[in-house]
Amino acid sequence: MHEGLATSDADRGVLWGPELQFKVEQFLYSEAELLDSHDYIEWLKLFTEDAYYWMPVRKTLRGRDIDDQVARPGEGAFFEDDISMLQGRVRRITSGLQWSEEPPSRTRRILGNVRIMNISGDSIKVRTNFIVYRSRLERKEDWYVGERYDLLRQSTGKYPFKISGRKIVLDQTTLLAPNISIFL
Repeated sequence: MHEGLATSDADRGVLWGPELQFKVEQFLYSEAELLDSHDYIEWLKLFTEDAYYWMPVRKTLRGRDIDDQVARPGEGAFFEDDISMLQGRVRRITSGLQWSEEPPSRTRRILGNVRIMNISGDSIKVRTNFIVYRSRLERKEDWYVGERYDLLRQSTGKYPFKISGRKIVLDQTTLLAPNISIFL
């Protein structure tokens, strides 16, 4: 697992400047726009070469075990990708041969409650709530709701940051969608 994606109580409650908050939010909104417009090639440019993109499964547990409801590395994941896996998924989705995305889904990403959790050197830990709506064909609709833990590295060039780690935690314990053929 990408260690920078772990959170602790020490990361909560610290306020960062409004300029950095704005810059981080605009970066994340730009990323959402790239995905909603199916610009996956450009989207890949937002990731570092050592990127880690992970969506662990969630279990329903009793109240006293609530801290164990999200799987740890090696315990189960919908996907656990490095940059080469992400590149392969983008090649498939842009080829026109991936049946689950031909014709492409229509998506809309809503991001909110963007919180900068920690800054260490050139890395910024960010926690964001999301809703992703997906409409497919004429009658299929899916909702993905949860939060993301991103590790951003400051960068020069077109984008002020690159994503070096992303942990996606869905609120659902049972995935009702027939597949996860889109990026969250």
